[in-house]
Amino acid sequence: MNTLKVYNVLFLCTGNSARSIMAESILNAQSAGRFRAYSAGSHSVGSVNPHAIELLQRNHYKTDSLRSKSWDEFAAPGAPVMDFVFTVCDQAAAEVCPVWPGQPISAHWGVADPAAVTGTEEQRHRAFNDAFSVLSRRISLFMCLPIEKLSRLALQQEVSGIGRVVEPAPSTTSA
Repeated sequence: MNTLKVYNVLFLCTGNSARSIMAESILNAQSAGRFRAYSAGSHSVGSVNPHAIELLQRNHYKTDSLRSKSWDEFAAPGAPVMDFVFTVCDQAAAEVCPVWPGQPISAHWGVADPAAVTGTEEQRHRAFNDAFSVLSRRISLFMCLPIEKLSRLALQQEVSGIGRVVEPAPSTTSA
């Protein structure tokens, strides 16, 4: 019997309250068990942003097991070994992206932090929708990769390219 490997994927950002949480939920829901997604933050805020929960629930994603956690949890003995690590912090906003030690294939998939958006409720709602849309597109591209058929270098180039090709849409809000 030829069973396919289940790949562990860790999404990292600074606070682990919105972007990485949404990515974890999207990949777990859409991958049909092919991937097991996790999320963590280098400076976890300890709670999931309510706007992220509301957005995920509105799109019929499970949220009951989502929690904000430190990346230390995944560096501890007995933690799952990661095959892929993707940072989703926004370097354009001068966020310091965490670096994961070890040998997983990693890439930067920068997404503007919707939790940092101030303004009207509509502007915050739009920021979360934009982040969700970008993450969904990138995860869909990732799931289509023929992982078993690519060399490590080719796979590294592909996952890095996903973060460069699908950029967040520019904001249309006026100052």
